[in-house]
Amino acid sequence: MARIVVVGAGMGAMGAAARLARARHRVTVVERGDTYGGAVGRWERDGFVFDTGPGLLHFPAVWRDLYIKTGRRELAEAVDLTRVDPAVEHRFADGTAVLLPAALGGARQALDTALGAGAGDRWAALLGRARQVWEATRRPLLEEPLTGPEQRGELAALEPFPARRQGLLRRRAPATLAELAAEELRDPRLAALLTGVVQDYGLDPVRAPASAAILAYAEQTFGTWYPAGGMRALADAVYKRCLDRGVEFVFGASAARVLARDGRAAGVELADGTRYLADTVVWGAAGMGQPPSGSSRFSLLLALRGARPDGTPHRTLVHADGLTVSVLRPGDPALCPDGAHETAVLSALVPAQGQGTVDWAAPDAAADGADRLLAAADAAGLGLGERVLWREARTPLDIEGATGVPGGVIPGPALAGLGGAFLAAANTGRLPGAYRVGALAHPGGGLAHAGMSGTLAAGLINEGPDWRGSY
Repeated sequence: MARIVVVGAGMGAMGAAARLARARHRVTVVERGDTYGGAVGRWERDGFVFDTGPGLLHFPAVWRDLYIKTGRRELAEAVDLTRVDPAVEHRFADGTAVLLPAALGGARQALDTALGAGAGDRWAALLGRARQVWEATRRPLLEEPLTGPEQRGELAALEPFPARRQGLLRRRAPATLAELAAEELRDPRLAALLTGVVQDYGLDPVRAPASAAILAYAEQTFGTWYPAGGMRALADAVYKRCLDRGVEFVFGASAARVLARDGRAAGVELADGTRYLADTVVWGAAGMGQPPSGSSRFSLLLALRGARPDGTPHRTLVHADGLTVSVLRPGDPALCPDGAHETAVLSALVPAQGQGTVDWAAPDAAADGADRLLAAADAAGLGLGERVLWREARTPLDIEGATGVPGGVIPGPALAGLGGAFLAAANTGRLPGAYRVGALAHPGGGLAHAGMSGTLAAGLINEGPDWRGSY
């Protein structure tokens, strides 16, 4: 039995802690904040409840596996998960609306009806090629640990997206997702379906590799899910599992550095000088390695008068004037004071603090951003503005405060292509006995990927450095 200190109480860190405690290690989690969950936050006022981080769950199998491997109760006994169907509604400035069911066959028919004959076939053909990328990269990019430069080089060399043949010649494969969408989907509205989904992962389609199309494929194939009570219910369940396994949590404890002895990790020192000695350190917070670059999100939490109209989609993407606004309206009674009210969360990809022209600390920045999102939603016919009881804006600075990631950057998932520019930090740290988990570690950001980082780090610790993932 080893003494292990886990830095941070985010989802990937808690996943690692539960697995390590199940293997009979003595695990202590030190967290700088006053709660757990990392980016999976919750905000409440007047009986209204909002998720302030991810609003939907992808790859619930990651968390089901955690429950199976760390105890007898299954995840379904702790969290009531429902597949979102229809999967998403898309609305465009020209008045076009596309309601996509969860099943691909139904999606093809819906696209042909809304966008014209052949749109469904083009969409299905692109997702079919994305499936090839998924099958080729799923294991090395998601299920195997990243432990050193040699392996990083192998991942960087993965073919990002297969080139199409034209006659006897093979055409150059598009480098970015935006290029792929424009070239193969042709209709700008159909292309926006692809790029809009990817933006929900914190990725700019103009910069993201073409292989990001696997995210749309995975959503279409494996679905999107919602836990009753909001995403925080998942964080609650993982935290409870950690406690059941004997994990100790220390909140209000900001880790400053990893201690070393005899050339290997030997514990953690807090900002106040307190030391936690350990045989192994698992770092699941910002502050180890180079600060990330990338995009962030601006969110608007709306408390609405009136009940949610029947037939309202859980998720709508509004495409207008170069802006994609995600609108989540779960219709969950646990989120409202009564049946005469509704909640909605609007969000859009924005530059992180210090990485664009907007200073999110400026007096009018939050109000201007809120006005823009609400105007886009109402221009698309959602009719939310007239129902607003009150609203609360969340800027990249709020994300920075919740996660500790400079500028409020939202790390994207690890992706093939563009010379490895979208690979995250290795699961092994600079010192022997130090490991990384969370959105800044392989396999990158997003709830599923962060959860897998915990699986990978725990596997390396429990099984040894030659462990290459579970089959």
